[in-house]
Amino acid sequence: MKPWAVLTVLLYALALLALTLPVDLLAFGNWARDGSQHGFQDVLRNFYLNWGYWLWLAVLVAGQALLLLLPLRIADRRLPARRPLKTPVLVTAFFLANLLLAGAVSMLCALFRDDGLVIFTFADRLANLFRQAPGPHTTTGGGFISFLLLLACFWIFWAFFFRRATRSDDPAALLQRSLRWLLRGSILELLIAVPSHVLVRRRDDCCAPAGTFWGIATGISVMLLCFGPGIFFLFVARCRKLKPRPTAPLV
Repeated sequence: MKPWAVLTVLLYALALLALTLPVDLLAFGNWARDGSQHGFQDVLRNFYLNWGYWLWLAVLVAGQALLLLLPLRIADRRLPARRPLKTPVLVTAFFLANLLLAGAVSMLCALFRDDGLVIFTFADRLANLFRQAPGPHTTTGGGFISFLLLLACFWIFWAFFFRRATRSDDPAALLQRSLRWLLRGSILELLIAVPSHVLVRRRDDCCAPAGTFWGIATGISVMLLCFGPGIFFLFVARCRKLKPRPTAPLV
């Protein structure tokens, strides 16, 4: 069954790559500050030539691969019932944390315009607070550190909450619950991010659309991630249907 799992992960990666261009053009089609058109060159520069984009893509693909470990074992009948299942719990909690953070940022951008992104400056503020040397405040890459700290807090919260909610689930039930939570969470997050993006675009905010676009991208990415196990099981069912049944030996 491993080749089908690899194929499912590959299809997920290709889907994300193919959707990057149209989603970006829909979100920022006529948004260039100098009045020019936002086109393929901007997408190429901001995404395909940006290391952060490939890092995020690698995280998503790795999450899909880890999420398929449980369906792979179920298909191979190698997983005993009620076995401790830490990997799917942690993966589900990680993406729920991303959805929660992206939804919160989208809402803050809609309510407080560009000031909604101040949430990612607290690491710099703390660093400047404890600086000993006099002079103007400086930034030290604290935005990324703030993002990681917030994500880690939400991840711990969801891991604890989701683990308690699925303590008595068998592997199949845990898989169904994980996909259900991720799908519902992504839909809810998109219901927040899409209107927020439309609002900040109409106001012609400066940086807020970047925050709401991140919310849209996160919601779509996690939603597509939920279909991976279903596609994998379709491959497995088709493989077993085409595989000839062993015949009983003649006596």
